[in-house]
Amino acid sequence: MKNQKIILLLADGMRPDFMLNCGNPFVNELLEKSHYTLTAQTVMPSVTLPCHMSLFHSVAPSRHGVLTNRYTPQVRPINGICEVLNANKKKCGIIYDWEELRDLTRPGNTNFAYYTRFSYENSMDKLTEETLRQINTAELDFIFLYIGLPDIFGHDIGFESEEYRAGINEMWNNIRLIAKAAEDNYALIVTADHGGHDRTHGTDRPEDMTIPIIFNGDVFNNLNKTKLQNANIIDIAPTILHAMGIEQDKDWEGKNLFL
Repeated sequence: MKNQKIILLLADGMRPDFMLNCGNPFVNELLEKSHYTLTAQTVMPSVTLPCHMSLFHSVAPSRHGVLTNRYTPQVRPINGICEVLNANKKKCGIIYDWEELRDLTRPGNTNFAYYTRFSYENSMDKLTEETLRQINTAELDFIFLYIGLPDIFGHDIGFESEEYRAGINEMWNNIRLIAKAAEDNYALIVTADHGGHDRTHGTDRPEDMTIPIIFNGDVFNNLNKTKLQNANIIDIAPTILHAMGIEQDKDWEGKNLFL
């Protein structure tokens, strides 16, 4: 079994067009040495918690049952990324600044969790510092990092605003620190849960549904380019498990982007 370690970094509400045009040079630097798609699709409703549940459990919201930002226990529970990794003796950590994500995994399946309440001033830096600390110890096999900043700018000011664009630019300075630190021990995936329009999201509009997925690391060199260009958020979990040499859960509905 491979001993591949992976960081999954999710920027809440990061539209791929604004990511490309945010003005941060590290966006293109990372894209040039990665396999990626800027036209991946999320699930409906394109709302934060349903999208995260679909990402972690590789099924549509109609299957996991979370349709709003209020968590409801699954009637027929599906194992998520951390449940499968824990069963295979892999160590998982979650780092986040939106409290509702505490229910992404069932109790006992993560080895480390760090939460800080969102603030414009310092929560992103706190998340980054903790992620760098975990990278340096290299004790975790899978790290999920959630950054809420883009979505907050989108709701407070607008998903087409200059403040939103500037927030994404600033966030990519932190992504650069994480990517550089991860090079020796971790592969990196950068994605979003949804986009947005005006000051909202949740619809089937392309602005809400289209997300980027960036795969950085040698382990991703054999991704299927055709499948990558037709990727969905539910395909991320099967692809992570394949990269780590672990069989995906039998209930998952997403496709492995390697095959």
